[in-house]
Amino acid sequence: MSSHSSQRKSPPTYPGLFITFEGPEGSGKTTQCQHLAQWLQTNGQSVLITREPGGTPIAEAIRNLLLTKKTGPQKHETITPVCEAALVLAARSQHVTHTIVPALQKGMIVLCDRFFDSTLAYQGFGRGLNREALTRFNDFATGGIRPTLTFLLDLPVKEGLQRRKKASKQNRMDQESLAFHERVHRGFITLARQDAKRWRKLDAQQSPEQLAEEIIRHIQPMVPKSISPRKKRTSNTRLATKPKKSRA
Repeated sequence: MSSHSSQRKSPPTYPGLFITFEGPEGSGKTTQCQHLAQWLQTNGQSVLITREPGGTPIAEAIRNLLLTKKTGPQKHETITPVCEAALVLAARSQHVTHTIVPALQKGMIVLCDRFFDSTLAYQGFGRGLNREALTRFNDFATGGIRPTLTFLLDLPVKEGLQRRKKASKQNRMDQESLAFHERVHRGFITLARQDAKRWRKLDAQQSPEQLAEEIIRHIQPMVPKSISPRKKRTSNTRLATKPKKSRA
């Protein structure tokens, strides 16, 4: 293999900002996406809120397959870790191509509830799949796009799971063992340490209002430098999909 073929290409760049929210179950990512979108909209920015898995009709169908607790004939068939990772990456390919990249090309700010770091945390650290292989397959599926900034909403695993128990619907990930969720949490901490320039690790045990203010302090200096505020419109925030419920 030639030397240039083994080198990873530089991530593509776009006029917009791509901001992701990561963290263990129950960390409040969905709530903070909404808080930040409101603040950005007030400041004249065009915002897209989306999530993973999901963000397009096909990707949402894959999400339903991945997260819905097994019933009927499916309850006797286990989704293997490799199948799980492949489905996540298939959904992401649709999501990036049809939702994320078009919005970034228009200069929008994209707020995404989970992205590739969750794949490394859940399928890599949690399931034990090879993280280098996951990265290669992700780059193949997405063209190598990377977030501009990633917020890690951190809180103890047990507290997050207790929050999830109060949710109206439990999903397949909620049924995983405490040990699995501990591995996922360690994965997020490791990833944040490895790329401190991109990540901002925040305490998700504080109130949602305090956490939102802290996120805004990190975002505020980036917005005028990266995107010129547009004229304020009646509504310049849109959702990639209109799900019934979103996983925190």
